[in-house]
Amino acid sequence: MITIDDILETNAMITENKLDVRTITMGISLRDCAHPNINQFCQNIYDKITRSAEFLVKTGEDIEAEYGIPIIHKRVSVTPIAIAADACKTDSYVPVAEAMDRAAKEVGVNFIGGFSALVEKGFTNGDRILINSIPQALASTDLVCSSVNLGTTKTGINMDCVREMGEVIKRTAELTRDQEALGCAKLVVFCNAPGDNPFMAGAFHGVSEADKVVSVGVSGPGVVKHALEDLKGADFTQVAETIKKTAFKITRVGQLVAREASKRLGVPFGIIDLSLAPTPAVGDSVARIIEEMGIESCGAPGTTAALALLNDAVKKGGLMASSHVGGLSGAFIPVSEDEGMIHAVATGSLSIEKLEAMTCVCSVGLDMIAIEGDTSAATISGIIADEAAIGMINNKTTAVRVIPVPGKKVGDTVEFGGLLGYCPIVPVRNQYSSEAFIARGGRIPAPIRSLTN
Repeated sequence: MITIDDILETNAMITENKLDVRTITMGISLRDCAHPNINQFCQNIYDKITRSAEFLVKTGEDIEAEYGIPIIHKRVSVTPIAIAADACKTDSYVPVAEAMDRAAKEVGVNFIGGFSALVEKGFTNGDRILINSIPQALASTDLVCSSVNLGTTKTGINMDCVREMGEVIKRTAELTRDQEALGCAKLVVFCNAPGDNPFMAGAFHGVSEADKVVSVGVSGPGVVKHALEDLKGADFTQVAETIKKTAFKITRVGQLVAREASKRLGVPFGIIDLSLAPTPAVGDSVARIIEEMGIESCGAPGTTAALALLNDAVKKGGLMASSHVGGLSGAFIPVSEDEGMIHAVATGSLSIEKLEAMTCVCSVGLDMIAIEGDTSAATISGIIADEAAIGMINNKTTAVRVIPVPGKKVGDTVEFGGLLGYCPIVPVRNQYSSEAFIARGGRIPAPIRSLTN
């Protein structure tokens, strides 16, 4: 039974502590859109996206108005285009990205994800075309997001793709240099990518999903920080219990929105992604939760342990609040999107090396990190390889979304705007080269833990 205290508490979470539903994402299968003619394929996907998601934005707005729950974004994800477009007789998928962009604008969503390839064991012709198309596709569209999964715990790491993605990120940065390399903010390189993730830029509609599903991503780092403010000096058992209880309440809000959206759209409910996704706004920061636990500034010794506790407690509390939990689920640490992370980088307490250590226990990986524009492709590939190895060995999702901003040096700040925020240029301190390592190519074999049959 819902009491008046429950209502008042939820209202305070929303009005004072920035609780929100970060996204309602409709996943749409494009497998039935396949056609050898690229123009017909583009028309097919435009028609299916606009038909399937016609009422997505209005439904989100109606739920927001009726329940008073902020729903920040409405998004669409689609079948990885390298799969859906594989039959097309073409040497570029840029027209496909442009058709996705038009469809996204027609239905009014904030982003569309799925300009993606899954190449952890090797490449098809469609995979090659898609990866080669990424820089131009992201430069010529506004709402399209791209991702490449190049490793899993079961298969190992495709080091040929690791090498290529360093070069792709550099080309994307150059083609969008007049927007501070914004194209790179819409590109994620994954290991162990989930096919039911509603968060951008890495969302795609997995091939094992239904024809259409609705998934919800919730967020409330400010709520968690507020809950910990009354626990000064409390032991870690009490801290973990409080976070679990708070995550349960946050996730119940997402479950309500997901159930309503599914019913009104006539589309099956997919999952709740119970991640703490920050924003650049003060009071909506994962870093500030870590500091509330007693770390003077995020990045100081103890930060990784604090993040591990947070991530685990969020999962435990959220799991009890929803019938289907999936996606990434935990705590995000995107530098440019988190006010506390931005401050920690600016003051020097948080480095890319510490961020890499934190990715062992967070939801994703090195996320929204602006680096110097003259960082080499091989160095970026080395960063990708390190993150993929962490994901592969630890059987978790890891990702890299780094942004080499042309013309920018350490000491400069880059403005991306909106939820993407702003970021001081983060130093990549090691001056030594990874080029010979990256040039080897081939595959890093799967670890022994992959043999679980």
